[in-house]
Amino acid sequence: MFRAENAQSLAGLGFVVAVCWALSENKGAFPWKLALGSIAVQIGLVLLLFGLPGAQGLIQTVNDGVDGLAAATAKGTQFVFGYMGGGDQPYQVTNTGALFVFAFQVLPLILVISALSALLWHWGILKLVTRAFGLLFQKTMGLGGASALAVAANIFLGMIESPIVIRAYLDKLTRSELFLMIVVGLATVAGSTMVADAMILKAVLPNAAAHVLVASIISAPAGILLARIMVPEKAGQGGFYADYGSLLKYDSSIDAISKGTMDGLTVVLNISAILIVFVAFVAIGNGLLSVFPPVLGEPLTVERILGVVFAPLAWAMGVHWDEALKAGYLLGVKLMLTEFIAFIQLGAVPVGEMSERTRMIMTYALCGFANVGSVGITVSGMGVLMPERRNEIIGMVCKALVAGFLATCMTGALVGAMPRELFGQ
Repeated sequence: MFRAENAQSLAGLGFVVAVCWALSENKGAFPWKLALGSIAVQIGLVLLLFGLPGAQGLIQTVNDGVDGLAAATAKGTQFVFGYMGGGDQPYQVTNTGALFVFAFQVLPLILVISALSALLWHWGILKLVTRAFGLLFQKTMGLGGASALAVAANIFLGMIESPIVIRAYLDKLTRSELFLMIVVGLATVAGSTMVADAMILKAVLPNAAAHVLVASIISAPAGILLARIMVPEKAGQGGFYADYGSLLKYDSSIDAISKGTMDGLTVVLNISAILIVFVAFVAIGNGLLSVFPPVLGEPLTVERILGVVFAPLAWAMGVHWDEALKAGYLLGVKLMLTEFIAFIQLGAVPVGEMSERTRMIMTYALCGFANVGSVGITVSGMGVLMPERRNEIIGMVCKALVAGFLATCMTGALVGAMPRELFGQ
């Protein structure tokens, strides 16, 4: 059933597209066909998982798979860390809530998924899935083979790993194609963090694993559209069809597991360090703000400031105004820090303090690497892969950050525009 809240989200979707058009390098080259194709692909992918007969069985399979990975990871964590990792407790437990230690219950998942992803890539399974999505984007959106494959790889790999897949073609990409690749990398998340995000939200959002998976997938078409709006392809350029070979290779299964684990360890260390610094900086910021008098009867805090700045955008996506400040704060955390921290904050909101619909919209809006820290990672990582284009990357990365951030907001608005009955609400 179509409601006023769905119309609100539709207006927000139009607002996001309008903002990107206002920032376009060529406002007369709006890609109408791509806009329709992108939205159609997004809707089709959502219906595929949530709307078709038997979809609930597929959703349950996804959730069971995440639970199985979590249980297997717990075995390894308990073997290494014993009772601190959730094993048998040597003392009488009076506060079971204190047994949850984020470093032991969530972060190890990233190691396991990173190693598993590398192994599945080496065996060709993940390559097959990536190529299937690449062909989908190639046929429905007119992307060249190299761009389509890089976009598809971004759904499952990191924003730096995916360009390696098409490394042989990086010097042939046009400015528009390069910008598109950066934007999609910022608009999606890697498979290693996807499962961890789902575990964080599992207790407060039904079918969290399915929502996080779909969020990363359908944000890719959104990123393609907004990238093409902001930096349109010039007539007669781009669109070459490269073969689907890959330069991302492992020598053996053991090599894939080893390198995948090391890559995951880098992610875990980065997340751990950022979490420590984030909590400390927010505490410092709130301490400094405490010298100011209360505003509207409440103390001035970092959370309230971010909430006020981004609340209108949250409302435009379809969030009720009563929850817009809290949702706006989460958007601010995602942009200024990381999506992982934003997911932790979202998961910490008690069930009764945020509606299921708002929590679902925010899951889609937060699911992407578009944050200030990723700007440096993009420049340094891609600068190594294509040093001759480093200055070009520097010149477009901030604009790509805006497009990547708005792409996930567009995805949140699109989901908000669909009937809540589709998601069992």
